[in-house]
Parts: sequence; structure tokens; C-alpha cells
Amino acid sequence: MRKILSIYFLILYFLTTLSAQNTVIWSEKISPRLAEQAENGITSFDVIVVLNGQADLSTAATKTSKVSKGIYVLAQLQANASQTQAGLINYLNQQGMSYRSFYVVNAIQTTGNADQLNTIAQFSTIKKIIANSPYQIEMPTELIGSQLTPTEIEWGIQMIGADQVWGMGYRGQGAVIGGQDTGYDWVHPALQTKYRGYINADSADHNYNWHDAIHSINPLNGDTISSAANNPCGLDVNEPCDDHRHGTHTMGIMVGSDGENKVGVAPDAKWIGCRSMERGWGSPASYIECFEWVMAPTDLNNENPNPALAPHAFTNSWGCPPIEGCDTSNFSIMETVVNNVKASGIVVVASAGNSGPECSTVSNPASIFENSFTVGSTQPNDTISEFSSRGPVLVDGSMRMKPNISAPGSQVRSTIPGNDYATFSGTSMAGPHVVGVVALIISANPSLAGQVDQIESIIKQSAVVKMTDQDCGVTPGTVIPNNTYGHGRIDALAAVQLALLATPTEELLDMPISVYPNPFTNELHFNLGEITDNTSVEIFNATGQLILESVFEGIGIHNLSMSDLSNGVYFYHLKNQGKVMRGKVVKK
Repeated sequence: MRKILSIYFLILYFLTTLSAQNTVIWSEKISPRLAEQAENGITSFDVIVVLNGQADLSTAATKTSKVSKGIYVLAQLQANASQTQAGLINYLNQQGMSYRSFYVVNAIQTTGNADQLNTIAQFSTIKKIIANSPYQIEMPTELIGSQLTPTEIEWGIQMIGADQVWGMGYRGQGAVIGGQDTGYDWVHPALQTKYRGYINADSADHNYNWHDAIHSINPLNGDTISSAANNPCGLDVNEPCDDHRHGTHTMGIMVGSDGENKVGVAPDAKWIGCRSMERGWGSPASYIECFEWVMAPTDLNNENPNPALAPHAFTNSWGCPPIEGCDTSNFSIMETVVNNVKASGIVVVASAGNSGPECSTVSNPASIFENSFTVGSTQPNDTISEFSSRGPVLVDGSMRMKPNISAPGSQVRSTIPGNDYATFSGTSMAGPHVVGVVALIISANPSLAGQVDQIESIIKQSAVVKMTDQDCGVTPGTVIPNNTYGHGRIDALAAVQLALLATPTEELLDMPISVYPNPFTNELHFNLGEITDNTSVEIFNATGQLILESVFEGIGIHNLSMSDLSNGVYFYHLKNQGKVMRGKVVKK
């Protein structure tokens, strides 16, 4: 009822200069948050104007390399924005209204009064006008008095076997990762030489390696006077800076290492970053700006975007509870952004949120989407963290299964500003573990760069199977995937071993096939469902040696005896009509 009344008041407020026939236009084009703002007496509105006609990127998947995907997607998005935004931009210029045009989603952020927004709504090219409402960071818990002294290797790195991958010679070299967060302390000893802009101890090139999307003080920080001096970094800064601690902590989990402190999953990967939050508060515009920059980094003048310098994966750890005005109008624009960035060949990793242990608590606009690779959190005892949000997704009515995967997120020690370290708990700590694994995969098999679906499939299929007695939605916790762990807890070693067997040109076999039990004792069962054609199976040992082959004829369940094999990890390849499905099984 409150939402209906809010929209009613906004319509009355906006329509003082409009004829009655325009009521339908406003009821369709304004977001509920704008209605609430008007009801509360606000007269100047910070909005994102979403235009009709988003770019068609359906053929991006046919591009073979990450760079070609990025160049194609950038060209399509820029052309679409240029063609459709011209009329609105002309009006904004006539009115002297400040604005920022986006192409990663066909939208423009601006600030205007009711009369100006009334006029904008009449443009036939306009689809929606939404409030640029603040989003808050997914705040982790700091463990006071926890172990902050160096250990040989942090528990999460050992749990997922990343240190064993280092022993194979793959430490993230050749991979670039990124994040959008509260900023980053780039001179931290564990991060400085990993920064892509690093030249030497006295100099760096921040062009294409850093972007600041914080242009003003966020009023929700409660400052008495709004001034750039309130922020410890300032505004629009030209080198990486962290005004909180959160961002530096997440970056350390991905790449951090100073020799003594081994906190990063991929210590030889390079990193770039964007500040999207002002002391923990961001907005749709700041997140979109960082998404756009990550997809095609620019120089410090925000010019000359170059998708060839985009990262292979990047992490997102931010949320927006209903009290901040999140609704389907916010979700739809952010989903388009995520879809477009993934189409350009970047793995979009999102933290599931810290609202567990109840079901259907995955609700953040970064984590609910089909193309977000959403990560839950596990503990040192290798069980799900109580705070880790569960699926299925209810906020958009999709009932989508989430998270996709889980990773260490409780009691994670990493870098913080001031050359220091701290131990935090949160899904914000889990997501960076996954980004680090992507870097290890790229390091081991560079040909997989830009093959986002394939990389995500490798991580899911190589995960340690994790089940639970918690049934969320219609999916029992005893099946894989489930709404608590997703496909399981990441296994960096198995993921790299599986990646070494993969080729970038193979097409994934996307069918409801199940392989069980896992772990198994003597025999594996392959349920091929309704696949009628012959399906070949190949079994490889942990070193990649082919040790067993067979052919399954037709539909149904097929059994494969593996009683002669010793206990350990094995990988299977199912091939049907040129398509491949890969996975990991364990014999015990």
C-alpha cells in the first residue's frame, strides 16, 4: 500500500504541468524510489535514464579470443549508445544539466528537477527513469584478537590447493584480475609490485590501471558538511587509494604476497582496480561506471578505452537491501551491465551476501543474475559459513539456483591499508578466492582467456562436492548443485588439472547429465538422460594421462567399472556430437 501511495504522490507532484493523458507514461516510467523521494519533499532528483534499444551482442560468443570479444562488444555498445542517446543529450545540453553517458548499458545519469524529468519522460526513446539510490558494501566481520602474524600459507589457500598449483609452476603469471570496491592501497608491500601500473618503487603509470568513480561525498556517511576533505582519499583521485579497508583486503586475497605473508591465491597475477564506493557507499551510477571501465579501461582522462587491457576476471562485493530502494527497476539495468561485461570475455564474480543461514537470502543486485558467478562462503572446517546467503533467488521471481560455487570466506587473513594485515569474515572474502583461481587457470592454459562459460564450467565441475541437510526451494541439499554450496567448494588444483586438458574451441555439452556416486568405490554411473546418440567417455588420472575409454550407446544409465584403479582424483570427458562435458570424480 505504501508503494502505491508513493507512486500516487509522485504522479501528482510531477503532473502539475502535464495533461491527464501523460499519467500513464509516468506510471510506467518512474521507479518506486523516485516516488518516495518526491513524497519526502525532494525537489532535485539524481536519476539514471534508461533508454530503449539495448545493443545486440548475440554474436559475441563466436569471437575466438578475449581481445576480439572485447573489441566487438565495445564497438557494438558505443554505436548503439551514440545512435539512441543523441536527442536526450541535446536536451540535457540545452538545459545546462550535468550528465554522464554510459554505453555498457544504454543509459545516462543526470540530476534534474521535476519539470526537466517530466520533459525527459516524454521522449519516445526513454524506457525507464530510476533513482540513483545508494548501495552499501557487503560488510565483513573483523575478528578482533585473531591471529594476525604470518603463517606459512593461509588456510584458505591450502584448503583449495592453490599452493600445490604453485608447485606446478602456475602462480597467476600472464593473468590480469580486477575489482571494484572501496579502492586499494597500491603501495602495500604485498600488493605494490603486483599492480599493473607499477614501474619501480618511485613511479607508476596509472593510465588504464586505475579509475576513480567517486566524484562526490555520499550523504549517507552523515557528514555535517559535504566536502572532499571528509574522505581520506579525496575525490577523483589519480592513483589507487582505499578510503575504507575492504577493497585492500579483497585484493590481497587475490594476489597478495610479500614473501613472508602469503595471503593471495595467484601471487604472480597483475591487478587493476576501480573505486566504486565512498567509505562503503556506492550507487548504481558508480557501479556502472566501474563496470564500463573494467570492460574497456581508459586513460586518466577517461578517454581512449582499450578492451585489450581488460582483466580476465573481477570481483564484486556490494549489496542493496530493500530499505535502500532496490527493486526490479534497479535489477534490470544492472543485469544488462553484467550480461554485456561477460559477453566481452570477463568472468564476473559476485559475493552471495552475508544474510544466511535462511534460504532465499541471495538478494544483492550483483549476485542474483544468471551471468553473475556467485560465491558462497565456507569455514576452516570446510562447511558452509552460517552467514553465507542461500538460494533460490526470490527477489526477481526467478527461483534461480544460487550460489554457483563456494570458497573460503570465514576467518580470512589479508592486507589492509597502512602495510598491515587483518582477519575478516564474509562472502566478500570468498569471491576473491574464485577470481584467484581464474587467474591460475589462465596461467596454466592461456588459450582459455575470454572463454567465460568454459572457465566457469571447469571451476564448477572440479569443485569438491558439498552436501547439506538444508533443503532450500525445491532442491534438496543432498543433490549437486544445491542452494547452499552451489556446485561445491572450489578446488584450485583440480580446476587447473582440468583446464590443462581443455581446448578453447570445444563446445560445452549442456545437457542434464549426472555422474554418481562421487566419491565412488568401484563403479561410476553415468545418467545420460534422453541423449540418443552414442556418447564416448574418457578417464584421465591426475597427471592428465588417458587411462580408460568406453562408448555408451543410447539413452539411460550406463555403468563404468573402475575397480582396477587406485584411490585418488580422476577426470572424465564425455563427448557427444562434437560437444564436451568435463568433470572430476574421486575414488576412495
